[in-house]
Amino acid sequence: MSSRTKTFQEACLTSDLLSRLIEMRHYLHAHPELSGHETETAKTVSKYLAFCHPDLMIEGLGGTGIAAVFDSGKKGKTVLFRSELDALPIQEINDFPYRSKFDGVAHKCGHDGHTTILLGLAGILSKNPPKKGRVVLLFQPAEENGTGAHAVLEDKRFQQILPDFVFAFHNLPGYPLNEIVVRKQAFTAAVKSIIIKIHGKTSHAAEPEHGINPALAIAEIIKQTEQLSNNDPTREDFAVITPIHIEMGKIYYGISAGYGELRLTYRSWTQQELDKLEAHILGILETAANNHQLSIETSFTHVFNANENTDKAVDIVVSSATENGFPVSERAYPFKWGEDFGLFTQKFPGAMFGIGSGLNTPTLHNPDYDFPDDMIQVGITMFHTILKKILH
Repeated sequence: MSSRTKTFQEACLTSDLLSRLIEMRHYLHAHPELSGHETETAKTVSKYLAFCHPDLMIEGLGGTGIAAVFDSGKKGKTVLFRSELDALPIQEINDFPYRSKFDGVAHKCGHDGHTTILLGLAGILSKNPPKKGRVVLLFQPAEENGTGAHAVLEDKRFQQILPDFVFAFHNLPGYPLNEIVVRKQAFTAAVKSIIIKIHGKTSHAAEPEHGINPALAIAEIIKQTEQLSNNDPTREDFAVITPIHIEMGKIYYGISAGYGELRLTYRSWTQQELDKLEAHILGILETAANNHQLSIETSFTHVFNANENTDKAVDIVVSSATENGFPVSERAYPFKWGEDFGLFTQKFPGAMFGIGSGLNTPTLHNPDYDFPDDMIQVGITMFHTILKKILH
């Protein structure tokens, strides 16, 4: 038996256990919960983990999160693997038996599959614990709105499991099924959203000169921020600013609006470039406020740090894929979407990588997307091989 085959089979589940994991994935898919409300999902995960007998289980971490710790009792590194619990506010249009039971909520990012893979790894660790150090399986809440990673890291109990390495993966439609996708340095973009509240003065629509209507300021802000965009992913100063929502006045034709609200999402490859972009945006807002005698207040939401992969961690991922005979491709530039695992890679050495979910599958966040069950075995194998390379 070759070393590659042996490594794969060591992580391989029996057909019965794999069938149970698929059933679990389908159950999670049928019972999705939105960010910050993953109470029943967390209960389901906890019940499964109890059968795996982790040495420590921290529940309610950062809200509804769970950390299962498998401790060898011997000195060594602590390796953390993360999955996500939350679903999206999207109406599913699939008609298979395990479609979402809840209108307007569905697992359209594949978090049901990510969670299932981490549960499969827990099953392996229950029978084959690490030979040294610790393995932490983190089931994180609220990834989709960017609050979950922060809440977990701010939870005082996280100090019990401070990792030396952190790893996570995301399924990637548009890539060959089970191809491992890597990138050194940034894997996903830094993303932030701004809420701009513009206060003017309401007046009669026939006498707008007696009020201050925010319409012109909103138009100027959109036009000037658009000029900051550079949607060329090959450039280091890549930047995209996207208007998300505009609200102004009421549908009363005799009233000139005195209040408006504008929301923008902006993104770049690095935290440094994002900070520069934000400074330019705030400058535009200040100028608009002065030019139109408006009062403007800002707040921020959906903050995603760039996933800054360390070279060593990426090398471990590539080596693990190669050892198991999985094809590997390297991204030329990061993905443009945000992922709050970036907050972990900003603080700890580690890497996020991708696993292809098929060339002709619907894209992430589409109403007909479904995580491929054929990825479960590969995901478990990748994580198991990574931990063995660090802890054995």
